[in-house]
Amino acid sequence: MEGKRASGHSFGCLDSSLAIHTQDCPEIYQTRTDRTEIDHRVQYLKSRLCPDELVRVLDRTHDLYSALKVFKWASLQKQFRHTVRTYSNIILKLGFAGNADDMEEFCREMVKDRCPGCEQALGALVDVFVGKGRLDESMRVVLVMNSSGYKISVARWNSVLGALVEGDRDFRDVLLIYKEMVKSGMLPDVDTLNHLIKALFGANLVDKALDQFRRMEKKRCSPNCRTFEIVICGLVASGQVNESLAVMNEMFEKGVDPDLSFYTHVIPLFCRENKLREATRVFGMMKASQFQPDFSIYESLTKCLCANCDFSEATELFCEMRNVGFSPSADMLMDILSAHCELGNLEEARSLLEENDVLDPSAYNILLQWYCYSHNLIAAKELLCKMFLLSLTDNLSWNIIIRALCNGKNVKQAYKLLGKMIISSYEPDSATYSALVIGKCNLSDYEDAMKLFKEFSGKDGILDPDSFAKLIEGLCNLGKFQEAAEVFTYMSTRDCTLHHSSFSGLIKGVCATGRVDEAIGLLKLGHHCENPVDTSIYTAIMRCLLKQHRPNDALVFLPQILRRGLVLDAKAYCILIQCMVAMCQTKSCVSFFNLMLGEGLVPNIETFATLLSYLASHSELHIIWTTINELSQEGRLFDHAMYNIVIHVLWKEEYRAEACQLLDSMLEKGWLPDANTHGLLIGSLHKEAEQPTLQHGNSVVQDQVSSILSEGLEET
Repeated sequence: MEGKRASGHSFGCLDSSLAIHTQDCPEIYQTRTDRTEIDHRVQYLKSRLCPDELVRVLDRTHDLYSALKVFKWASLQKQFRHTVRTYSNIILKLGFAGNADDMEEFCREMVKDRCPGCEQALGALVDVFVGKGRLDESMRVVLVMNSSGYKISVARWNSVLGALVEGDRDFRDVLLIYKEMVKSGMLPDVDTLNHLIKALFGANLVDKALDQFRRMEKKRCSPNCRTFEIVICGLVASGQVNESLAVMNEMFEKGVDPDLSFYTHVIPLFCRENKLREATRVFGMMKASQFQPDFSIYESLTKCLCANCDFSEATELFCEMRNVGFSPSADMLMDILSAHCELGNLEEARSLLEENDVLDPSAYNILLQWYCYSHNLIAAKELLCKMFLLSLTDNLSWNIIIRALCNGKNVKQAYKLLGKMIISSYEPDSATYSALVIGKCNLSDYEDAMKLFKEFSGKDGILDPDSFAKLIEGLCNLGKFQEAAEVFTYMSTRDCTLHHSSFSGLIKGVCATGRVDEAIGLLKLGHHCENPVDTSIYTAIMRCLLKQHRPNDALVFLPQILRRGLVLDAKAYCILIQCMVAMCQTKSCVSFFNLMLGEGLVPNIETFATLLSYLASHSELHIIWTTINELSQEGRLFDHAMYNIVIHVLWKEEYRAEACQLLDSMLEKGWLPDANTHGLLIGSLHKEAEQPTLQHGNSVVQDQVSSILSEGLEET
């Protein structure tokens, strides 16, 4: 009787039972019911065991262990058969407790027992688990259904797929369900492919996602609005913004009408990527389609307009948003306030604050700052008074006015306002001291500026970058490099970066005083704080080291210059060549000399003379003969004295043809060799004439020199 009565329950009863469980997840207590209580429930069921009574007892048994004990006891009773309701009850308890393995086993037992309504019950269980976000459990149940030969609707497959995708589950889980669906003979529809494409984008398989998108037509599925939304968003997320724009154009060409979801997701997306033109285009289409933009669209588009300095459009959109009943967020209000100020509409900005009953000091400070930028200190002071009465001032409010007064050299007024600030219980901070230091620097009162710095540094305070740079620059201009180094050292130990021009001036100034080791120490501090450096800073240090006869120390900086990717200029090349000469590094100095010329740079006369003198002293001037010849032809670096030196040395090195060629070039310019060079040439010829026989080469040289000299003397 009980078996027949149990098997007669309809799926409607099961559905009602499951509906109860979907309202609240079954609560599974960790504390087990004691053995006596379990025995009591078993005793209760012994005389009235039937599926309905078992379900009622299971519902009142909150801990999983006890429920399983009661369920298994019932399974062992003769004349009792479980129904889809009893199985579903224990399956739900196991599923919500996270015991997926046992849950799956009971699903298979229900199938094996061939309980009437089993297919519908399993489907209902899938829906319950999907609805409650139990993704592992929903997967297990749907796979049991599929392996048992039950027909699963495409909608149910899609619900599991969609839950996995929206839950950011591993792509392998998504692929497993998709493959099982295809194996079951169920053809995917557009929603299925949408889930698959989104999962592929989520797994960063962009090419495969696009491949699925392009093959949709072959699978008899036309892309819908949701498809294009997924593809566009996926391409943007993967950095392929231009490709996303092409897909959007394709969507419009195919006549696919965007829906509200498309607009809500795509417009903010383009705004975040700063694609203002595309965002405004889609926004215009949205309005033309009679869709009402939500707050996120207004906010993102307004921010994008402000970021692109399109302040007029931003303010118009802001007014439109307010007219439809949206209240601006604090960030949005700040953007619009700044937009009004950028347009010079300061009074409109003030009205905006008053109309919206803004009580945020930062918003008022923006307007206060702009009054100062426009040199309207009267309006700024009046606004500060109003803020004070409304208790909306903060330290920044006072400091804005103090800074403006100091920038305008009204330091006395700044100190008066500082007094009122202190009386009003606001303590001077970094911005206050920074403003006062700038004010003193503007008056060239660097002694007082240093006093302010020392007072504030005694409180472990730090100046802002502008006042820091202003003080350093002023001290350097006065030659007070020791004080400047003191300020820089203190600030650098607190990771403050100095403006490049000020840092460069400090290093070069210290080097000019000969304190190169101190300059090197300051440079190291600058590196620690990531101060920007250029080649000229290194050149100044290397030049100073060279003057102190420390070329080896100077060359240490060459790897640093190259490692930082800095470009060697003409001055740097000259210092390096002179250092290499001093270190007797012949190959290196010649290589750098040729490299310098190859880059179109020409050494100064001092460096060129130093190099020539060094090579001449080592009888190696001939190794740069080609370069010497090119320079003489171009008329660079060679004067009358330089010609004489080079000709004399080449002749001594027995490169006489080259010496004569250079002499020819010298005479073409109208310059005659000096007495020493002339004597060397003539004397050499006389010695060669005394030889019994002359080599062919020497006779050629003799003819050249004789003719050149005779022509030159005749011209004289």
